[in-house]
Amino acid sequence: MIRVLIVEELSLLRGGLVALLEDHNDFAVVGAVDEAEKLVPTACEVHPDIALIGVEGAQADAFTLVRRLRDQLPDCAAVLMADRGRPGDLRRAAAAGAAGFVLKGTSPDTLTGGLRRVAAGERVIDADLAFAELAAADSPLTPRELEVLRLAGEGASAAQIADTLVLTIGTVRNHLSRINRKIGARNRVHAIRIAESAGWL
Repeated sequence: MIRVLIVEELSLLRGGLVALLEDHNDFAVVGAVDEAEKLVPTACEVHPDIALIGVEGAQADAFTLVRRLRDQLPDCAAVLMADRGRPGDLRRAAAAGAAGFVLKGTSPDTLTGGLRRVAAGERVIDADLAFAELAAADSPLTPRELEVLRLAGEGASAAQIADTLVLTIGTVRNHLSRINRKIGARNRVHAIRIAESAGWL
């Protein structure tokens, strides 16, 4: 029996997933929660084999959630289910320790088959996501420029970035200007948006 915990904000989809899995004799839905924050505490209570995690807008939060789950329950496989894929999502999912990444538009048979494969120790990746990842452009930014932009994306000022990376404020400003020129950004906020949508951050 494959024990599954479902995390999905939308009640209609959550109910549909419960009904789908309970229609198969080899699945047992041991929990279904509507908020990401409930995942780890609930998982620690019910000890699922798989956590099926619906991803809405804030995908970075989902990857953080997968890391926390893996830290607390390393035997529980995390499968992310997103409404769309962005470049870099597969890399981030793999880095977080996810065992699978599928799209919400996948067929019921594909989903249940994928969950069975994950329960058997395999990794499952949506083919469309895999091709999108292969087609994604490589980052034109240097590792240092990515560090600067990542800190800027976290809200750090030029002075804070300089302090963190042991640089001068002038050097940080030069990096930000070079980043804007390389990727055609109008300003720092636009650069962060471009880099996030391209999967470079």
